[in-house]
Formats: sequence, C-alpha cells, structure tokens
Amino acid sequence: MLDMKWIRQNHEQVQTVARQKGIKISIAELLAWDEKKRLLLQETESLRETRNKLSQQIGAFVHRGALEEANQIKQRVKESNERLAALEAELAGAERECDARMALVPNVVSPDTPYGRSDADNVEVKRVGTAQNFAFEPKDHIALGELHQLVDIPRGVKAAGTRSYFLKGAGVLLHRAVQQLAVDLLLRKGFTLLEVPLMVRTETMNHTGFFPLGEDQTYRVAREDKWLAGTSEVPMVAYYANEIVDAEQPIKLAAASVCFRSEVGSAGRDVHGLYRVHQFAKVEQVILCKADPELSEALLQEITANAEELLKCLELPYRVMAVCTGDMSQKTYKQYDIETWMPSRGAYGETHSSSNLHDFQARRSNIRYRDEDGELKYCHTLNNTAVASPRILIPLLENHQEEDGSIRIPAALQPYMNGLERLIMK
Repeated sequence: MLDMKWIRQNHEQVQTVARQKGIKISIAELLAWDEKKRLLLQETESLRETRNKLSQQIGAFVHRGALEEANQIKQRVKESNERLAALEAELAGAERECDARMALVPNVVSPDTPYGRSDADNVEVKRVGTAQNFAFEPKDHIALGELHQLVDIPRGVKAAGTRSYFLKGAGVLLHRAVQQLAVDLLLRKGFTLLEVPLMVRTETMNHTGFFPLGEDQTYRVAREDKWLAGTSEVPMVAYYANEIVDAEQPIKLAAASVCFRSEVGSAGRDVHGLYRVHQFAKVEQVILCKADPELSEALLQEITANAEELLKCLELPYRVMAVCTGDMSQKTYKQYDIETWMPSRGAYGETHSSSNLHDFQARRSNIRYRDEDGELKYCHTLNNTAVASPRILIPLLENHQEEDGSIRIPAALQPYMNGLERLIMK
C-alpha cells in the first residue's frame, strides 16, 4: 500500500496510475472517507476524554456526600457512553470503507516504465541469441513429447480436467532438472533456500498484494480460510510479516514449489500444450532490502540477470521486455518480462518475470528495518521467476530438436539427467 499522507498530497498521480493499470477506484472517494474517518476519530477521542474526566468527578461528589450532583454526572457519563457507542460504530464503518478502497490503490510506477494498454505495448530492452532456422519441418513440443513419451495430455484431462497433464519418464526428469539447475544457481548467488507452505491464509494474500484483485485467479480450499498459492513469493514475503528485520545486507530467499492458477479469463487462450496450465512448478527469487531506490534498482537488474543466466545455461534465445503500465499488476513499481523463443508459436513466449515493488508490499505486510539513525522504515521487496516448468519445456524441447527426431540435452542439464546427452526415439 501507499502512505495515506502521500496519497493526499499526490492524489491526482495515484488516480492516473490506477487508470493506466485498469484498476477501478475513485481516489476522491477514498479521500472523502479518510477525511470522515479522521473527523470521527477526533470526535471519538475528545468524547472519551470528556467522559473520563466526568467519571473521575463522581467519586469526589460521592465522597462529599453530594449524591444529587454525583447522579447528575452519572447521567452525563451514561449519555456520553451512548453517544460514544454510536460514534465508534460510525468510525468502524468509515474505517472499513477506507480499508476497502486502500486495498485497491495501486503502486506508482517508475519513471522509465513505458505507457501502454496491454502486453502488446511492452518494449524490447535487449535480445540474446538467434532464433534457429531449421532445415527441416520442426515439431511442436506436444508432438515431440508424444514421440519420446514425455507428456500425456489426454490422460491429464481425463484425470483432472482441462489444462491438466501428466509428465512421464524423461519428461519428469527434465522438469526436475531445470528446477534443480535454477536452485543450484541461486545457492551459488547467496540465496537461502526455503521449503514453503502451498496453502496460505486470506490475510497473507492480502498483505502480499495478491488480493483482492487476484482472488479470481486463485483456488480456495473448501470450508477453510486457505488458498493455494500461485507463487512462492507469497509465503516467502509472509515469512517476515509483522517483523523488524536486519536489512544491513539484502535478504535473499529462494524456493522451489508447486503453484496453482485458475486461469479465469483465459478461455480460448494458449489452449494447446503446456503453455497455460493450472498446476506448475516455479523456482522463485525474493529479496528484501533497505528502502533505497538505487539499491533496489540494482537488485532488480541482478535477479533479472540470474534468470538470463539460467536461459543461457539452457542455450535458449530470449529477449527482455520492459513491461508497460497496462500490463503491470497493482503492486508493481517496475517490471521486466523475459520471453523465450518458441518455434511452434513462431514468436517469443513469456517464461520469466522480474518485479521491483519498492515498499508497497512491505507496508501491507508490515516488514520494517531500522536505518542508521534507528528510525523504522519499510523494506523494499523484489521477486523474479528463476524458472517455471513445464512452460520452459516448450522452448527447451522445440529449440533443441534434431531432424531425426532426437532432442539434444544442453550441457548444463546433463549432470541432472544422469549424463544423458540427447533423447532418442525408442
């Protein structure tokens, strides 16, 4: 969330960003409710003070035997309590109205974030590697998966419904290999590895900025206040919720976890194959650091470079995109997407995402540190997808296929595949 005092001073900017991000909120209404809340709070505190002073007078009158005066004061205290109860109820209502609107207020965006309405307006920052020109008719990842018995989508649909799949044999090994490669890369970079809860509370989703706007993308556990996390970013940030942390050095966390997304609103989009599925695995990077814009910008470049290094290890061509305002989430200050070349699509497809949130997420989660002067400040938080599978298997299989139908295993993956150098048809 943003600081309410800052919103009051910059309400036009906040409304503009909300409009750019496609978030329906009236900042004018928020300010009106905030003003009402402050007035009610002031009136409530004043009435409490008056009531307390009157209550103290009762004893003095009783001690002097002035019972009539004491009874009069008691009546005034009673009337104050009745008025106070009404004020407190009104104040609670105003607070609820404020909180509901504050939950929708977007983070501001960086000055270098491009303006746009959708991912079509994202701006290419750089391109690495060259899309391969095959001397033969290449197969897509599903045909390759069936050829090598790596994936079975029909049985996945039979067992679990649309956007479901089974991985088999070497398909499972590849799925696990790319994750372990990413984990080992991050461990060398000084990240602490966590095993995280897959189910989290509503409060956790709200505090990390995934609710209320992302609720329709999330699976709820029936009859419980639990949700299946769509990324380990949620539990990793929640790990430090309501704590004062030591941020002298950036706190670097990583997790490999199963993730779930309902994909509401994606009907008819990317229905073929493994691109958009309900269950997948991700290796995620999360960093908490001091509220220093230069530092968090440098860390954004660092975690993005980590993902790029993984793609270079996989020997895949990719490009880095600066995400525009209309394609950003509520909580994001600045974002890069990395898109990897997918021959079957004849285009680059998103495989990674890096975000700098500044202190937006830490304010909601109440994660603070003490600066050099001992003053409490909210951390900056960042996150990045080091790898997501099975989506990464699309470019991995398609780019490394050979004319005879075999699939070359990149050298960096071979140790995780028991030394296997290529997949050949059985």
